Amino acid sequence: MFGYRIDIEHPAWLSLLVAIPLIWWLSYRSLSGLGRWRRWFALGLRSLIIVLLILALAELQVVRSSQRAAVIYVLDQSLSVPPTQRAAMVDYVDQEILKHRNRDTKDLAGVVVFGGDPAVEVPPFADDVHIPRVESLVDREHTNLSAALKLAQASFPEDASKRVVIISDGNENLGNGIEQARAMSQAGIGIDVLPVRYLPQAEVAVEKITIPPDVNRSQPFELKVVLNNLSTPELPNGGVSRGKLKITRKTQDGDVVLAEQDVKLEPGKRVFSIREQVDASNFYTYEARFIPNTAADDALPQNNIATAYTHVRGHGQVLLIEDAENAGEFKFLIERLREKEEFEITVQSSNDLFTSLPQLQAFDTVILANVPRDQFSDEQIKMLVRNTQQMGAGLIMLGGRNSFGAGGWTNTELEAAMPVDFQVKSAKVKAIGALAMLMHASELSTGNYWQKVIAKNSINALGNEDYCGVVQWDGTNNVHWLWSEGGMPLIKVGGNRETKMLRRIDQMNPGDMPDFDAPMISASVAFSKLADAAVKHMIIISDGDPSAPKSSTIASLKAQRVVVSTVEVGTHGQAGSQGNTLTAIANQTGGKYYAVKDAKALPKIYQQEVRKIARPLVFEKPDGFTPQIAYPHPITQTIDSLPPITGFVLTQKKDNPLVEVAIVSPVPSDEATRTILATWTYGLGKTAVMTTDAGARWATQWTQWENYDRLYSQLVRWSMRPTAEQGKFTISTELHDGKVRAVITALDKEDDFLNFLEMNAAVVGPDMKPSDLKIRQTAPGRYIGEFDAPDSGNYFLTISPGEKMMPIRTGVNVPYSPEFLDREPNESLLRTLVELKPRDGQPGKWIEAKSPGRSRMEQLLETDTFRHDLPPAGSSQPTWHILLLIAGCLFFGDVFVRRVAVNFAFVAVAAGKLRNKLLNRQQEVKTEYLERLRSRKREVGQQVDQMRAATRFEPTPDAPPPLPDALDRELQSSSAPPKKPPARPGTTGPESEEEDYTSRLLKAKKKAQDEREQK
Repeated sequence: MFGYRIDIEHPAWLSLLVAIPLIWWLSYRSLSGLGRWRRWFALGLRSLIIVLLILALAELQVVRSSQRAAVIYVLDQSLSVPPTQRAAMVDYVDQEILKHRNRDTKDLAGVVVFGGDPAVEVPPFADDVHIPRVESLVDREHTNLSAALKLAQASFPEDASKRVVIISDGNENLGNGIEQARAMSQAGIGIDVLPVRYLPQAEVAVEKITIPPDVNRSQPFELKVVLNNLSTPELPNGGVSRGKLKITRKTQDGDVVLAEQDVKLEPGKRVFSIREQVDASNFYTYEARFIPNTAADDALPQNNIATAYTHVRGHGQVLLIEDAENAGEFKFLIERLREKEEFEITVQSSNDLFTSLPQLQAFDTVILANVPRDQFSDEQIKMLVRNTQQMGAGLIMLGGRNSFGAGGWTNTELEAAMPVDFQVKSAKVKAIGALAMLMHASELSTGNYWQKVIAKNSINALGNEDYCGVVQWDGTNNVHWLWSEGGMPLIKVGGNRETKMLRRIDQMNPGDMPDFDAPMISASVAFSKLADAAVKHMIIISDGDPSAPKSSTIASLKAQRVVVSTVEVGTHGQAGSQGNTLTAIANQTGGKYYAVKDAKALPKIYQQEVRKIARPLVFEKPDGFTPQIAYPHPITQTIDSLPPITGFVLTQKKDNPLVEVAIVSPVPSDEATRTILATWTYGLGKTAVMTTDAGARWATQWTQWENYDRLYSQLVRWSMRPTAEQGKFTISTELHDGKVRAVITALDKEDDFLNFLEMNAAVVGPDMKPSDLKIRQTAPGRYIGEFDAPDSGNYFLTISPGEKMMPIRTGVNVPYSPEFLDREPNESLLRTLVELKPRDGQPGKWIEAKSPGRSRMEQLLETDTFRHDLPPAGSSQPTWHILLLIAGCLFFGDVFVRRVAVNFAFVAVAAGKLRNKLLNRQQEVKTEYLERLRSRKREVGQQVDQMRAATRFEPTPDAPPPLPDALDRELQSSSAPPKKPPARPGTTGPESEEEDYTSRLLKAKKKAQDEREQK
C-alpha cells in the first residue's frame, strides 16, 4: 500500500522476542510494590523498549518500491574492436534509449566504456542520452570486462531495477568477467548482450619465440618461432597468407640476421625452428618478425613481432668505461686482465655510452675508470645504480683527477651506492675552493630557467667546505648578491646548501646588466677576503652584450689567481656573435670560453667548470708514500705489501659497519680521508672504490709489481656476480592476465629439493622503476612469485635464493597486447553471461540481427532493454537510529513510573476548582451586562424627567417622540428590574413612584401609536 513495505535485514534477531514472557514473569513479582495499574504500565513500557531494541538490531527498514528501470550500456573500446564497430555501438545506444526509455516513469540510462580500465562516459540520469563520440580515455591495449561490470554495478541508483547491456567481442585478457557477472545476478541485476562480430579478413600473428633462458657458451640450442594465421578459409585464396619470416639476434654491439625466408601460411599455427650457437657470453635478444608480401595478407601489423631473451654464460663479463678525452689511459690494466685472467672485457668510451638497462645485463661488473660525471646523463647514472642494487652486478670506481668528488660525482645516486662519501666532511681538511657565478639575463626565451638549473647543479656538485656565491644585476642598476653572511657574499656550502642557497636560487631574477666591470669588481673584493681558498673560480653566463671590464679589474682577478670561464648563449639561436668580449675575459684569466646554441647544454658545461673547484680533493706527494693493508680482505689475499704511490683522491669512509676498508694511506694527517681501497654490499650487488689510479699517473711503480695482476683480478672477481654453483635452480616465466608469474625449482647437488629458502627478488620494468617481488614456497623445491606487467617491454628479474647463494637472473619480454591475437568474438563467454538469471527476475536477452532482408539497426531495436521483467526496486530507509531514540526516551519513562509515586486525587480537586472558576466568570459577565442596562435606563429616565419638568405631560401632537421601540422592548424584558414586593398600604417610596411612572409612560406610548394609525 502507498508503495511502501517493511523489511528486516537480519530476521534472526527477532528470536529474542521469545524472552519477553520471561521478562514479564520475572518483573511481575519484582514490581508488585508498585500497585496494580503502575505495575502493568511499567511492564508495558519495558516490553515496548525491548521490542524496539530487537527491531533495531534486526535493522528494520522502510522500503519504498519503484517501477522505474535503470540501464547502463557497457561499450568495449579496446583495439580488438574495429573503429567502425565502435562507432556503430554508440549509434545503437542513442537510438535504443530514444525509442524505449519510458519518460513517464523517469527511466535512467547511462554509459560505461572500457578497455584495460573502465570509465563512466555518462552517469545514469533520467533523460535521453546522446553521445557524439566517446571522450573518456581508457587503456585500449587490454580488455577488462570484469572491471567494467564492477564499475557499472557501483554506478546504479538504489531505487530502480538494474540492467547492463554488454556490447563487446568478449575477448577479455584481464580479470574474470563471469565471476563478476555472477555476483551481479545475485544482486538482481540483469545482463543483456550484443556481440561484436568482425568482418572476415586476413591476419597473421607472431605468437612467441621459445629459447632456453640460460645456455653455456658454445652450447648449441634450438630456437622456435610460432606463427598463427588467424584467417578463415572463407577468404579468397582459402585464407592463405604469404610473406617473409626474419629472425634477428640483438646485442648492444649490433644486430645479426640469423634467418630470412619466404613463408606460405595456411590458416592455423605453424612452428619454425633453427639451430643456434653463441661463442661469446652475453645477454642476447632474439626477434622474430613477419613481413607480409601485401597489406591484404595481414590486417594488424602490431602483432608481427615477438622477442625473447637468453643469457649465454662464459667467463666473467666486464664493462670498462673510460674518458673519451683520455682514451687508452687504462690500456695496460685491460691487457693484463684479458691475457692473464681471461676476463672478457668490453671497453666503452664516455662519448658512446649504453642507453638502456638491457645493455648492462650482459656484464657481471662495470668499472668506471677515471670518468667525469658530466659524461653521464641522470638516467644513465640511475641505470648503473639499478644494475647493482636490483640486478646484482658489481660496480667499481677507479681513481684519477676526473673521479669521485674531483670528477663532479658529489651528491649523485652513484655516491650513495659507494662505500665512501665523495665530500670530505672532516674539519681537519681546509676549505678547498671558491666559486662565484655571474648571472646575466639574456634574450633567450628560457634563459632565466636554465640559469636556475645550472646554479643548482653547481651548488650540488660543491663540497661542504667550498665557498659559493651568485651575483646578478637587479632592477635598480645595482650589483646584487643572492646571499651573504657577515658581509661575506661567498659563504660555505655546508649548512647553507638547502636552507639558503637552493631556496634563494628559486627566487632569482637576473636583470640585463650594462657592463661586466661592476659585478667583476664586486667578485674580486669577495675573493680577496678568502685567504684559505686554494682554488678560486668564476663563471660568467651572458649573451655578450655588456661592455668589457676594465683592465684594472682583470689585473685584480689575475693577482688573486681567479680563473674566469665564460659561456656565451647567442641570441636568436646564434652563438659567437659577441664572442670577442667573453673570449678575451677567458683568455686573460686562464679560463675557458664556451659558445652554445642550445641552452640545454649549459648544465653539462657548468659541471665541467665546477670540477675545477674540486681539484684540491686530489692529494699528491711527489716523493711518494707506501699504502698499507689495514684489513684481511679477499681482494688483498696473499698480498703482504704494496709499492709506493704518489697520489689519490680524498674521500671519506661512510659511517656504516658494512663498509670494509682494506687499504689505507699513511698520509694526510686526517685518518678519515686516507682510504685507498674500500668495499661493501649494496642491495643485491657489490661496490668497491680504488682511490688511486691503475698505473698511468700515481701508481706507476705498480705496473712492474709482480702482484699487479692478482690485486686487480681479485678486485674484479670479488665484485662480480657469483659463478660457483651452490645448487641447481631453474626458472620459468609465463604471462597471464597482465601478470608475469615466475616459477623457480630449487635442487641441491644431489638433486634433492631445497626447501624453506628465504628468497627475495627485484624486478626492473621498462620504465626503469624497481619493485620488490614476493616469493613463496608452494611445494617441495617449488617457489612462485608474481608481479604486474601492464606495459609492453623488457622486465628483468634478479632472484636471490638465500645467503651465500648466487643470484638468479632472467629477462621477460612482454610482447604486443593480446588484443591483437583474437580475431573472433568469445561467444561462449558472452552466452554464459546472458544466461545468468538474476534474483527474482528473468535471464537476459541475446541481441542480434539475423534477417538479411531487414535493416540491422531495426532488428537490434526490437529488443527493449528497458523492459520490466526484473523485480521492482526499492530504496530502503534504515530506522535503527529512530528506534533507538524512541527506546531511549521510553527508558526514562520506565524509570519514572517505577521510581516516582503519583497520586491522581489532585485531578478531581483541580477539576472542581476549574469548574467554579468558569461559573464565576459567567456570573460576572451577566452582572456586567445588567449593570450596563440599568445605567442606560437611568440616563433615559433623567431625560424624561427633564422634559416633564419643563412642560405638563399630556399626549399632544407636539409631544416629544416616544422612546424607540427597541429600547422599549429591552426595558420591558431584559432591562426591567426584578419585581419588588408590593408596598404596604398607606406607604410610598421610590418603588411605587417608579412603577406609577412606568405605567403612565407605557400608556402614553400606546396612545401615540393609536393616533398615528388613525391618521
